[in-house]
Order: sequence, then structure tokens, then C-alpha cells
Amino acid sequence: MSVLTEVAKSLTTKTFTKDTLAYRQEITELQGVDFIVKGEYETFFFDSVQNRRLLETHNSPYCFGGLSILLNRTKALKSVMAKKGTVICSLPRKEFLELCQSHNEFFQYYTTDFGQRMLNDEFSHFVKTPASFEESYIAAEQLYSRRIDGIIYKDIVSCLIGTPIYEAAKHMADNRVSCLFIRDEQENIIGYATDITLRDNVIAKQVDTNQTIDSVMDNPIVSISHQAYLYEAVLMMFRTKTRYLLVEKHGKYVGFLSRNRLLSEQGQSPLVFIQSVKLAETTQELGQKWNYVPEIINQLLGRGINAEITNQVITTIADAIAIKVIEKVIREIGEPPAKFVFMVTGSEGRKEQTLKTDQDNAIIYEDKANEHREMVRAYFLDFANKVSDQLNEIGFVYCKGGYMASNPDWTHSLSHWKRNYKNWIDETVPENAIKFSTFFDCRFLYGDRTIIHQLKEFLEEELQKPNDRFFTFIGRNALQYEPPLTFFKNIKTEKIDRSEVLNIKNAMTPIVDLVRVYALKNRIYEENTGERLAKLTKLGVFSKKQYEELYQSYYYLMALRLENQANQILIEKIEPNNYIRIDKLTKIEKVTLIEIFKTINNFQVGIKMRFTNNLLG
Repeated sequence: MSVLTEVAKSLTTKTFTKDTLAYRQEITELQGVDFIVKGEYETFFFDSVQNRRLLETHNSPYCFGGLSILLNRTKALKSVMAKKGTVICSLPRKEFLELCQSHNEFFQYYTTDFGQRMLNDEFSHFVKTPASFEESYIAAEQLYSRRIDGIIYKDIVSCLIGTPIYEAAKHMADNRVSCLFIRDEQENIIGYATDITLRDNVIAKQVDTNQTIDSVMDNPIVSISHQAYLYEAVLMMFRTKTRYLLVEKHGKYVGFLSRNRLLSEQGQSPLVFIQSVKLAETTQELGQKWNYVPEIINQLLGRGINAEITNQVITTIADAIAIKVIEKVIREIGEPPAKFVFMVTGSEGRKEQTLKTDQDNAIIYEDKANEHREMVRAYFLDFANKVSDQLNEIGFVYCKGGYMASNPDWTHSLSHWKRNYKNWIDETVPENAIKFSTFFDCRFLYGDRTIIHQLKEFLEEELQKPNDRFFTFIGRNALQYEPPLTFFKNIKTEKIDRSEVLNIKNAMTPIVDLVRVYALKNRIYEENTGERLAKLTKLGVFSKKQYEELYQSYYYLMALRLENQANQILIEKIEPNNYIRIDKLTKIEKVTLIEIFKTINNFQVGIKMRFTNNLLG
């Protein structure tokens, strides 16, 4: 049964036997959208003296009401005169929003139409961006689909390396800027100085202002493509702790953005909440911030934001909290005796964290001489335990499987970690395939980034060696979970507390696993499933059509999962889990899920043939 068939079942028909004012702007309640089957709608705005403005005539297959719903309005945006004999079919608001959320092209049709209409000053005047506009689906779409090129970024003001501090400060004053970039002799930007730099590194330390500006400048330089989205720039700033981003276009820096400027562009966006997380100090405060995250997620999904972006927001908040905890513990127990990296694995490593989350992390520290090994290891195990305990107190519960840095198995030197990876590849047994898959999804969180680079360079060498047996086991591991379909292609459920439920996590796992297998085979080290898919498509492993099928399937399931967990926390007042009650799904959602599970099944057949040489797996 197709989605269109289910949509048709939700339609109600109405015939206008005479000319009728069907909707009056800002007065008539809007229950859904109207599709003209035959006849005519005249749409217009009444002005202050009841003249009709911007009158338009529409016939079949025109749809009325979509813009109003996506602007989160309960009343009609425009007035409508339905002509005698007009027949319409109405689709309820909820089903319309479900179609928008599950079919991006359908949604984009309305957002594009709105954008074009807002170019008309008269239309824009009558729409009068409502007070709740920032809560609307279209506002969210504009916010999260807006590129850096769409805003005015600041020109780069710079000086040469070797410039005295006082001259650099005068240059800033003359140009009325709070950030000055420093260039080397080859015109490469190597650092920057701000008002804060001058306060902290010069005035507070009573540094001679005849010294060169490069002796007190800040770095490293962080840049972003002019084609990147605004929300990506905000998240990058929080992850890199930089206040300024250089904008890169065609290999050159063409301007820069400040964090304050970007946050002002976000208005009331939940992204601004991340800034408040950065300001929290105590474990209790951090716990309060994490407890508010379900509300943030509810807002994002309620505005129609893509689940991939929602995942990134959760991950950025979780990262910010974990980093605060790590820095707090280091202050408590003293500086580490060796360079190290604190990495996250599993869903957190893939930047696909949900609201039911546990700790998945590990520590790699640099190799030290024999006489220091025990002392170094003792420090990091104590450090890991303290970090783990505080994260648990905040709300990131201990991992039941023990995949945490506080487990001595997962805190080791770099050489030990290299042996781990080599053993998992060479000694191909099911248990090792699971461990390898878990730690292939590792991501840098804190410390010396070069250590994790060295580990991945080692992995790159190992994966180039012929090892069909390894990929056979990895392929089989990716086939552990089958799409939950019955023999008759209905949704397979399980019973919990007398309710028929779908385990949404298990339903998503096959996509994560199969994409990981192809990423391994092609030595792609992006951690995120969506990013891996994009890279594989660029390499020609997947076609554009296959990419769209997998991408949309995965993030549709993710949106359902996040929405269910947010409702469990905020409405049902229970601990979040991965079970969705079937009776809470609409007919459209059920049909969409069945189509998604068929798609997953088809891709799993490809895994069976390519990696296990066995159609039966």
C-alpha cells in the first residue's frame, strides 16, 4: 500500500453550492489544507477598508492552506472566496505536516513558494511576520538552510608579522574593528589579535607594546567555506572554541564572522542555548542544562528541522558538557603526565546521539619510558573514573557493556591501541568484529589531536592489506539486525507491557552497519553516517538515487526516535527508551516505515553478495 493511498483515505470532500467566503484571513480556523478537485478559489487579502488586495484565481490542482500551517498559524493567512460548484478535498493538518517531514521535496515546494512571495512588498506587508514566526516551520527552514554567502560578513583587516603591538592597536582603532588578523611574508594569515588579546596578553601582563603583535596573538586560524550553512558555522565555533571564523571562497579568505554576529543571526534559535552550556560551572548546573535538552529537541523537531541537524545540536551540547567535566577534573587532580586524547565512540562518536544515551568513550595516551608507565597509567585511570562518575551524575549513564575509559581495557597507550586494532583485524572472530565496529566510530573530543591522527594513519595501512576474512566477518556483523518486516511485509512488533511496540533503534542499526562496512572497504574515516554516505556517493559506490533512499530513510527513522524520546520525557514523564507503540503511529507513518524497511532489505542483499559471498548471509 503506497503513501498516496493512505493520504487518500484521510481526505474529506466538500462541495460549495453557492459562492462562499470559505476563509477570512486571521479569523477562520484552519483545520488542514484544501486541494481543488474542480471549480475555483479566489484568494486575496482584505485591507483596512475591506478592499480586496493581491487577488489571485486558482483552479485544480491548487492547494490552499499549506503556507499558513507551515507558518504555524491556526487561522487562515489569506481570505478565500469559493465559487459555486467548487469541489475540494481536505487533508488534516497533522497528515500534511507528516508529508512535509517525510518528503523533503514536498516541503521544499512550499518554502520556495513562500520565499518568492515574500519578495513582493505587498504580500510581505499583509503577512506581517507574526510574533511566533521564529516558532514556524518556514522560519526554521530559512534559518537552517541559510548559507554564509547569504549574510554580510566583515572585511579582513590585517597587519604584517613583526608589527609592534602599539601600531597594531592603532590600526584596530583607525579601522574601528575589534579583531585584527596577522599575516606572514607570504600573505598567509597565521593568527589574530582582539580587544581581549590586548587586555589579557598585553595589559594584564604589562607587556612592552614595542614587542611584535605576533608574540601575543591568538591562533590557530579556523576557516569555513562560504557555501556552509549558518548553523554549521555556529556549531564549528563551539567545537573549536574560537570566536572568529575566516570565510573561504575559491581558495582565498574573503572575510570573517564573529561568534556574536552569528548568534545574533540565530535570534531565538536553540543554538543560542549552547552558549549558556559553556557558561555553566558546577556538575549540578551542567545536569540542569542536560535536563533541558529534550525541550530543545522538541522545539527543533516541532519546527520541522531535519533530524541530522537535530543530532548535531544534541552532540554539540553533549560535547560541551563532557569537555567542561574533563577540564574540571584536570583542575582537581593536576595536569596530565603525558599527552593524551579523550575520544568518544558509538553513537556519540558518529554524532548521532539521542536522548537515551550512555557513555561510550576511551583514552589514548602517548607512549612513555618504562619507569613512568605505571604512574602515567594510574593517573589516566583515576582521571577516567572521576570523569565517568561526574558524567553519570549529570545524566550520561554508565555503559552497561563497559565501553568506557574508566574500564582499564579502554585506557591505554597509543602502541597498545594499535595492537588492539591489529588483533581485531587479524583475529577475525565475531566478538572482535563488534569491537572493531565500535571503535571505528571513534571521534576526537579533547586533548592532543595528533594522537588520534596517528592511530588512523596506522589503521589506513592495515586496511590496505588483503584480508577477505576480516571483511566477511564485518559484513556478517552488519547483518545481525534485519528490517522488522513480517513475511507478508507488515511491521514486525514485539510485546512490552501488553503493548505492541517497534524497537526503532534496531530498525535503524542495519543502515548504520551497512554504511560502515562500505566506509571501511573504501577507507573513509568520516564518523557520521550521513557524511559517510555522501563520501561514498562522491566515490561512486552509491548512486544519487541510492544515496537519497538511504539518507532519507535513516533520518526519517531518527526523527521518529527523537520525537518519541522527547515525548516520553516531557509528556509521559518516563525514562526515554527506543520502543515506539504501534498504535501511536499514523497510517502514513506505518506505510512509510514499511517502504523504508523494504529499502533496507534490498541493501542488505547487496552486503550478503559482496562481503559474505552468500545470498543467505
